[in-house]
Amino acid sequence: MNNNEQNVKRGGISVDTEHIFPIIKKWLYSEKDIFLREIVSNASDAITKLKRLSALGIRDGGDETYSITVRLDSAAGTLSVEDNGIGMTEEELEKYICSIALSGAVDFIKKYEDESGDAKNGIIGHFGLGFYSSFMVSDRVEVITKSYTDAPAVYWSCNESGEYETSASERADRGTAVIMHIAEDEKEYLSASKIRAMLEKYCSFMPVDIYFVDESEEVSEDKTPEPVNDKSPLWQKAPNECTDKEYKEFYRKVFLDYKEPLFHIHINADYPLNFKGILYFPKLANEYETIEGQVKLYYNQVYVADNIKEVIPEYLLMLKGVLDCPELPLNVSRSYLQTNTYVSKVSAHIVKKVADKLVALCNNEREKYGEIWEDIAPFIEYASMRDKKFYDRTKSALLLKLTDGTKVTLDEYLEEAKEKHENKVYYATDAALQAQYISMLEAEGIKVALLERPIDTQFATMLEQYMTDVKFLRVDADVADAVKGDGEINESEQIKALFADVAGEGVTVKFDRFKDASVPALLNVSEESRRMEEMMRFYNMQNGASFPTESTLVINNASPLIEKLEQTSETEPEKAKRIASYIYKVSLLSQKKFSSEEMQEFMKDSFDLLMDL
Repeated sequence: MNNNEQNVKRGGISVDTEHIFPIIKKWLYSEKDIFLREIVSNASDAITKLKRLSALGIRDGGDETYSITVRLDSAAGTLSVEDNGIGMTEEELEKYICSIALSGAVDFIKKYEDESGDAKNGIIGHFGLGFYSSFMVSDRVEVITKSYTDAPAVYWSCNESGEYETSASERADRGTAVIMHIAEDEKEYLSASKIRAMLEKYCSFMPVDIYFVDESEEVSEDKTPEPVNDKSPLWQKAPNECTDKEYKEFYRKVFLDYKEPLFHIHINADYPLNFKGILYFPKLANEYETIEGQVKLYYNQVYVADNIKEVIPEYLLMLKGVLDCPELPLNVSRSYLQTNTYVSKVSAHIVKKVADKLVALCNNEREKYGEIWEDIAPFIEYASMRDKKFYDRTKSALLLKLTDGTKVTLDEYLEEAKEKHENKVYYATDAALQAQYISMLEAEGIKVALLERPIDTQFATMLEQYMTDVKFLRVDADVADAVKGDGEINESEQIKALFADVAGEGVTVKFDRFKDASVPALLNVSEESRRMEEMMRFYNMQNGASFPTESTLVINNASPLIEKLEQTSETEPEKAKRIASYIYKVSLLSQKKFSSEEMQEFMKDSFDLLMDL
């Protein structure tokens, strides 16, 4: 042994209550209200342990009924939580209450359960710190308890400095009462409405009947007390045992939302994940309504938090619902997740269940799915853009809304397009503005999709990356072969110069022949340059500058108006120029909405032409 080893000292870290109690009081929990959840959870555990002993045959439980009573006595300045559970002996009280972080739940599991993995089911507390949350709002806490073993009852009292005393109690009934003397600066916790709201938030679905008693209220003897909680929430049932009406009622109860959800997903994951829940896709009142949903996370039916992002991916946060995950690795305050493999697997399972639901709706309830597509499309597209795996699972359920109001899957559209425009998807972003282009395509049996939202065109770009042989073309991007007519194309230099003069720089003039002779000209904008401009506008990258677009003015040789214009250009060049300018502006009107100045100029040209009649 060397000198260094001889000088080594060993010992155990001791906790000074003088220092630890102020930390508990101020920093143990993210919200003070959580103390009531912790104390009621302990009471629920005490009952669960007793039931387990009965199930194991260690005691005869008979037909006992179990309950927890939360009692407010504002006159006395106390809030108490009492159960008729397993209770404690004096030795157990010393071991579990007087030693911070020595959890009775863990000891119970080791003693009475096997190694099957079911040990933790139903036991809420695993940390041993929950009881001390009572000191966040109390300057003194009393515990009166009697064990199921019929050992003598025990009284324990402790002040906010951690000084306690223990003595015998006259309590006759099995169970435990925790009496919190609310501190002077925490008097809000002597409000009945405050306590009811806390019970509603944290204890609505605990597995034991919870009753709230306000000593200041007069209660009629004829009135039967009602539990404040539902100990058998819908998510604990099998999906085939639940009705559509129950799902909707549960949604309204939990989220106070008068609008019916679009659809729901009941999750009942077994080994190895072991979690349950119900997720809803809410209906938004309008496109400007907030898209953030609310997924309530529970731990053995005890509320933990809302929207924990480690469990619900960011792109699915519009969902509303409840998840009960009894194996989540929570920290000491049960408020935050500790990242681990289980959490990521739960998240992946939720994504899969959402995707599977969408595909099932599309395959089995197509009419209903088509009706809700308008509401869910932006979110499904966004999720697909964020997660390739989500896209891979849902691609067969992606719908295209057509200009005639019908909806088809992308695969259905491409199958029908094989004859006339294979692997090309023609779309419009504004059905009114691009009506001329749409009508020409539809006249030839070509269906046009509507991509009206900015995210739609971004999504189309993503689809082209995933489906390399498919191209999305806006109806004004090019003249489709199907709308072109037969016959010789006359490229008149005179007409070309005339239109080049009125259109200005940046516009190429070319000739073609359309089947529809009533259309004198069409203005096409390059798909690539227009998308670049839209992307820069979408991400606010233009800084006031306009991205140059590649435009082509296509003159229709089949138009009688163009033929007449060529004749007029020889005899009345100024009039021909006014007509050409007017034709160009009409074609431009199909591309964009005019500014007030442009509209005034267009109206003036219209009146001038009428004067020439």
